[in-house]
Amino acid sequence: MQLILLTFVSVFLVALAAGLLLVDRQALRARVASVVRPDAESSEGLLHHFLRPSADSVGKLIDPVQKLLPRTAQELSIVRTRLMLAGYRKQFHVDLYYASKVLTPLAMVVILTVTGTGAFDPFIGYMLAAGLSFLLPDFYIGNRIANRKLNIQLGLSEALDLMVVCIEAGLGLDQTLQRVSEELRISCREISEEFEIVILQQRAGRSRAEAWRGLATRTDLESVRALVAMLMQADQFGTSVSTCLRVHSDSLRTQRRQKAEEEAAKTTVKLVFPLVFFIFPSLFLVVLGPSMIIMVDAFNKYLLK
Repeated sequence: MQLILLTFVSVFLVALAAGLLLVDRQALRARVASVVRPDAESSEGLLHHFLRPSADSVGKLIDPVQKLLPRTAQELSIVRTRLMLAGYRKQFHVDLYYASKVLTPLAMVVILTVTGTGAFDPFIGYMLAAGLSFLLPDFYIGNRIANRKLNIQLGLSEALDLMVVCIEAGLGLDQTLQRVSEELRISCREISEEFEIVILQQRAGRSRAEAWRGLATRTDLESVRALVAMLMQADQFGTSVSTCLRVHSDSLRTQRRQKAEEEAAKTTVKLVFPLVFFIFPSLFLVVLGPSMIIMVDAFNKYLLK
C-alpha cells in the first residue's frame, strides 16, 4: 500500500512539472528566444518573460483546486486584507492561498500514510495533522504580517531622515518619495514598495490625501497613521514639511529607545521561570546531593546496627 501511494505521489509530481513546462509553448519559446538574443530586450523585459509565464501556469493548475473551498464576500475581503498586510496584492495570491489550504492537508495525510507515523492512532493522527496543516497558511501569513510591520517600524525613522535631506535639498514631496524609494530598495524593501505604490496611485489620478490614507491602511501601523495625519495637516495649513518630518523621526527614535528599555526591564521577571525550573534544581542537586548521600549512608549504618 505504501509503495502504491509513493508511486502515485511521484507520478503526480512528474506530471505537475511537465504541465508547468508544456502549458504554454509560445511563452516558453519567447523565453528561450530572449535568452538566445539578449540584446533584443532590456533586463526588465527578460525578467518579465521569465516570471510571468510561470505564474500564469501555476494559476491555471491551482484554479480547479482553489474553487473547492466555499467562501463568502466577507471572508474574501478579510483574506485580501490580510494578504495585503503581508505584501501580497495580486488575485493570484488569493487563489494560491485557498489552494494551499486544500493541498497542504492532502500532502500531510500522504506523508503520514507513506511514513507510517499515524499508525498508532489513525483517527487522531490524521485529524490532528489535517487540522494543523489546514491552519498552516494562516500561521505563515500572520508571521509575514508581523515581520513586515517590524521591518517598516524599524526602517521608518531612517526613511524620514532621507526625506528631510531631500526636501531641504529642494525636492518636492513627490520627488522625495521617488528618491527615497530608490535609496531604500535594498535596505528596507517594504517601505520602498509602499512609497512606490503611493507614487503610482498619484500618477493614476488619486489625490495626495487618498494615496497617503492608502499607505496607512496597507501598513496598519500607528506610527504610519501619525505620519500620514501630520503630512496631511502640513499640506493643508502650509507648515514646514521638513520640520514635521524631523520631529516625527525624533519621536520614533524616542519610542524605540523606550521600548528597548521596557523590554530590558522585563528581563528580570522573565528570568524567574528559567531560574526556578532549570537552574535552581541543578544547583540544589550539586549542593545538596553529596550531603544527602552522606545522610543516607549514615542512616543505613545506624539501621544495620
